[in-house]
Amino acid sequence: HVQLVESGGQSVQAGGSLTLSCEVSGDIHCLAWFRQAPGKEREGLARTYIKGPGVLYADSVKERFTVSRGPGRNTHTLTMGMLQPEDTAMYYCAATGSNWCPLRRENYDYWGQGTQVTVS
Repeated sequence: HVQLVESGGQSVQAGGSLTLSCEVSGDIHCLAWFRQAPGKEREGLARTYIKGPGVLYADSVKERFTVSRGPGRNTHTLTMGMLQPEDTAMYYCAATGSNWCPLRRENYDYWGQGTQVTVS
């Protein structure tokens, strides 16, 4: 059974940085980060393979956001820099056991509860 738990969301000032964490239990193949602002579609930010190299970033965040792993093999992080008010959203980690995992919402079977990031 796969479970995902996000943490780290908070209010930050524009220009600041923030790191979100996702604790994963269960066997997954890919882990991704998404966000959803009020009134907007859920947006894919980054995807990583659990057992292989390579990270895919959305063009909108690739210069400012970084995914990594640790401390601990079941902890995944999203570090966000140069935050702007338009980055305000609920942030989610998501996972799938499939090895086909493009950065689209419908490809992910498991979702965390979300963590709120507010930039002002």
